Amino acid sequence: MPPKGEKRRQQIIETAKNMFITKGFQSTHIGQVCDELDIARGTVYQYFSNKKEILYGILDNVVESVEEILDPDDLKEFLKMKPDHETMIKFIDERLSSCLGIISEEPIIIRLIFRDISGIDEDVSEKVADFLEKITAIISREIEVLCKNNIFKTDIEPDIAAAMLFGGVIMMVFQYSNKNKNYMDRKITNTMSTLYILGVYNDKK
Repeated sequence: MPPKGEKRRQQIIETAKNMFITKGFQSTHIGQVCDELDIARGTVYQYFSNKKEILYGILDNVVESVEEILDPDDLKEFLKMKPDHETMIKFIDERLSSCLGIISEEPIIIRLIFRDISGIDEDVSEKVADFLEKITAIISREIEVLCKNNIFKTDIEPDIAAAMLFGGVIMMVFQYSNKNKNYMDRKITNTMSTLYILGVYNDKK
C-alpha cells in the first residue's frame, strides 16, 4: 500500500479505536468515523468493508508490532555474536519489555479480551481468541529458542511460560485501568518482565 494510503488507513483505525472505547462498539458507526475525519464514506470503504474489519485491523497492527520486535532472525544473529551474559540479558529484557509495552499501550485490546466493550459479538470474540493465540505463539517461539540455547532453563515449557507472561500483563493492565491508575507507565511492563526473567534464566551459566 502506498505511504499515503497507509497513513489514511491508520487514521481511520485510530479514530474508530477511540470511538469504540468511548461510545462502545455497537454505538459507533462508519458515518461517525467519517464525520470525525471529514472524509466520505467511500474513503473508508476503500480500506474496510465494515467496522468489524477496522477492529480486526487494530488487532493485526499489534500482532505485526510484536512480530517485528521479536523477530527470530534478529535473535538468531544476536546469539551468533556470542555476547557476554550482561549484554545478552539486556538484549532479551529489552525485547520482552518492548513487546509487553506494545500490548499495554493498547487499552482497547485489554478491554476486548475481557469483553468489556459493549456490542461485541461471537465473531469478534473468535477474532480476539485468534489474536491471543498468535501473540502467545510469538512469545513462546522466543522462549523456545532461548531454552534451546541454554539461556533460559531447559525444563521450561515455552507455551506455558508465554501464557503466564502475557496473561499477567493483561490482568495487570485491566485492573489498573478499572481503578483509573496509570498503566501506561513503562515501569510496569519493565517490572513484569524483570520478575518473569528472574524465574526463567539459567543460573548455571
